[in-house]
Amino acid sequence: MKFFFPDSQDQIDREFDFFTEEKGIFRVRQRDDLYAHEALHEPPFHGLLVSKAIVDGTANGTGKYTVAQRHRLYRQGARKFFRLDHAGQTLEIMGDCGAFNYIKEEVPPYSPDEVIDFYEGCGFDLGVSVDHVIFGYNPATDDGADADDLEDWRRRQEITLELATEFLTKVRQEASFEPLGVAQGWSPGSYAHSVANLQKMGYRRIALGGMVPLKTQDIMACLAAIADVRDSATQLHLLGISRCENATGFAAHGVTSFDSTSAFQQAYKDERNNYHTLERAYMAIRVPQVDGNPKLRRAIRAGRISQDAAIACERDCLRLLRAYAGQEATADAVLAALRAYEDLHDPGKDRSDAYRQTLEARPWEQCTCGICDRIGIEVVIFRGAERNKSRGFHNLSVLAHQLDRELAGSKA
Repeated sequence: MKFFFPDSQDQIDREFDFFTEEKGIFRVRQRDDLYAHEALHEPPFHGLLVSKAIVDGTANGTGKYTVAQRHRLYRQGARKFFRLDHAGQTLEIMGDCGAFNYIKEEVPPYSPDEVIDFYEGCGFDLGVSVDHVIFGYNPATDDGADADDLEDWRRRQEITLELATEFLTKVRQEASFEPLGVAQGWSPGSYAHSVANLQKMGYRRIALGGMVPLKTQDIMACLAAIADVRDSATQLHLLGISRCENATGFAAHGVTSFDSTSAFQQAYKDERNNYHTLERAYMAIRVPQVDGNPKLRRAIRAGRISQDAAIACERDCLRLLRAYAGQEATADAVLAALRAYEDLHDPGKDRSDAYRQTLEARPWEQCTCGICDRIGIEVVIFRGAERNKSRGFHNLSVLAHQLDRELAGSKA
């Protein structure tokens, strides 16, 4: 089973100084910053997923790429732009439309011709047909029950299937990438209906969209219904879904690939599970920058907190954390400093128990992913983008090992 990581311009500065918090003086982001497959000792994924909406934007919103970056991507091609042949590892690249970026539109903002031009212009290996996300799930509709949005769900499904027909016809004539049709649905039966129609068109790889909000049992119910109509040669891709613990079950129903940013984003969006290991997840240790924390800044401006006192607490936390990493400070001393600072930047919270578990386990010392063995304890400090993204890259490495372990266990 292959894992594709969705690109969102996530890179880290190879020359970032964690003590002075300064970036490289002559740094050029695209040229010098590292992608996850460059920063880690082993690529944590089999390929990248790049969305047209992220690169080019939509009519009602801009993408994440500057004009210069877009031009460079088209000029160099995706393989060179993302340095996908790094260290002898040839990674694949898949393109899609980024349907979540235009979910509120009545119809997709792109035509099949525009999307094909994007895939061809960037030199993608795989390309997903134009789709329109259905954000709703009601399995009772398979038994004739009505739903408030059922008419709109059916309209979006029909649009997706019509665009898939046009997309495949034009791909057969001119494209060099492998096409994937998108199945959208709102119930097990509706997903099976989409897959059956896409197979009739000639698709042998099908991406299942709109499943991100679904519980695992609902995804499995849809896969079971799809199994009744799926040809044995048809491969399925799960858009936005990882859930490694269910990998063997997914694989048994024809899933051969998936994409997800979940493990990466948990590094800085999850309240507790920020630093992953094969055994469990740990809470990263929050030491926000005084001038970068909105709640703290407001309290300082209002005169409720002394700026000098806040800066002193911040520096004390960082000093003691680094001393602890070098066996020169106790966990109790670190926790006391963290607690004093937490009373300032997040009053009412007490994360001491979770922090103690992270500190006493010292998980960064057991990891040789290429991030942890380079920056040490900095990887578990919840602070600026360089640390948080570095921790996210580490999580991707763990995800890759979890997937390998899960699939290996199913073969044992």
